[in-house]
Amino acid sequence: MTTTVSELLPILQSSIGPVILISGVGLLLLTLTNRFGRMLDRARSLNHELRSDPPSDKQEALRTQIGILMRRAGILRMSITLGAVTVLLAAVLMLLLFLSAWFQLEMSGLIAGVFCVAQLCLIGAMVAFIGDMHLALAAVRLEVKP
Repeated sequence: MTTTVSELLPILQSSIGPVILISGVGLLLLTLTNRFGRMLDRARSLNHELRSDPPSDKQEALRTQIGILMRRAGILRMSITLGAVTVLLAAVLMLLLFLSAWFQLEMSGLIAGVFCVAQLCLIGAMVAFIGDMHLALAAVRLEVKP
């Protein structure tokens, strides 16, 4: 079985659609990893401040802040993981679309399933991201008391 370039081109075009999903989620992952890095730097800074200051009432506030940051770290890790799984599933989706078109296989159920799982992972990543933003606001409210 030989396939010419003109026959292969429409197959490749149909399998490239998920690249848009990969591109969008890639930008989301960039945002999430930047937040994660800044949050870890802040936790290290607060931990250093906690260890270097003499015992005081301020230490309890620092421990609370560090606790919130650690919760945020877990949430952001989950969000980043779900985003990465979304990209992985989009790549699998591209492969399945290509193979089903090239070999003329009926894989619509599998393709639809992979697409749905990818979207659920993306939704999960966004929900976790929203949770992180709420915790970040709670941490700021602790620092900025009227």
